[in-house]
Amino acid sequence: MSTQPQTTISKTRKRVENLSKKATEEDSFIEPVSQCKVIARKGVQTDRDFANLMNAIIGDLAEGSLSTEVGNAMVNAGGKLLKVVEMRLRYGTKEGESKVLNLLGS
Repeated sequence: MSTQPQTTISKTRKRVENLSKKATEEDSFIEPVSQCKVIARKGVQTDRDFANLMNAIIGDLAEGSLSTEVGNAMVNAGGKLLKVVEMRLRYGTKEGESKVLNLLGS
């Protein structure tokens, strides 16, 4: 009778160990959630949104939850967005006014 409980305990331990290994293996395939994607889906409307997005990109790149290719593309797009804002500030007009901007060579 003493061998039966020992065998049951051994089987239970093996089952727990197998489940533990399986859970660890499955956890390694789960990708971390990228915070910059959450911010980008909401949209960038203000300077604070832009700063939060850039901060999240840096964090996600450091964490490994964002590929370097995607991070590079997002930063490049952010630079172009800043250029648009700069051009509006420099060459734009007040609300209600109209101004025609001509491109050189046109």
